[in-house]
Amino acid sequence: MKQSEIKELSVAELQEKLGETKKSYADLKLAHAITPLENPIQLRNARRVVARIATELTNRELQ
Repeated sequence: MKQSEIKELSVAELQEKLGETKKSYADLKLAHAITPLENPIQLRNARRVVARIATELTNRELQ
């Protein structure tokens, strides 16, 4: 998910996306711990999307 897509979402949608993305990241981490993922870059991408969404939520709270 790109930053431009994140900025278009409402606060409620961002919170929902954050929950979904955190869950998928946790699932990826668990799957990777059991058997290595075919593409471990997925972990990095998921972690970065979580950070982007969290940052946007924080910026909106501060405004």
